[in-house]
Amino acid sequence: MANDTNFWGLRPVKHYSGSPWNGVTEKCYVGATYGTAMYIGDNVMINNLSADSDATALYTSVERAALTAASLQYGVIVSFDEIDGVDHKKVYNPASTERYINVCVDPTVIYHIRDDGSGTPGRTWPFLNATMVAGTSSTITGLSGIGLDATTPAVDQTAPLLIIRLANLPNNALGDYAIWEVMLNTHQLMGGAAGQVLGVAKA
Repeated sequence: MANDTNFWGLRPVKHYSGSPWNGVTEKCYVGATYGTAMYIGDNVMINNLSADSDATALYTSVERAALTAASLQYGVIVSFDEIDGVDHKKVYNPASTERYINVCVDPTVIYHIRDDGSGTPGRTWPFLNATMVAGTSSTITGLSGIGLDATTPAVDQTAPLLIIRLANLPNNALGDYAIWEVMLNTHQLMGGAAGQVLGVAKA
């Protein structure tokens, strides 16, 4: 049976140690001047520009991270919160909207992500590096449309994802639109290049 084609971006599931992810997040801030919409499952990076940063300096200010090689990653949006007592009642954050967001920032977390069906997934993918592509995010579900770029798995330390393995889930087959376990490879809490993992390809 063919794999599903629904996307949700990145979804935290467990730690590399094998322990389940317990839902712990960091409360972060998005400034009203930041002009890009944000969705659950989007990857983010630190944004400390004065126009966008939290005036109290209590909360890390973030923006959507790039999906390409050499892009820095801070974490993944898990949910949205209210700000100043005003509940926006939106499952996503519209562009230019001040908001608190809850972000999984632990660099040891493994995420599920679906590949975009643009390549041919293979059993040699585990422990290769990959980039991502932006699909269509939903203002109805609030979920990100980001997928793993199936044309890119390779030995490339600059790629933002490290593929761990095919996710062991019902009806998840090795083929187009498969779900993969990945980690953020260019995490801003891992000390830059020193913390990045070069993919492994046996000669």
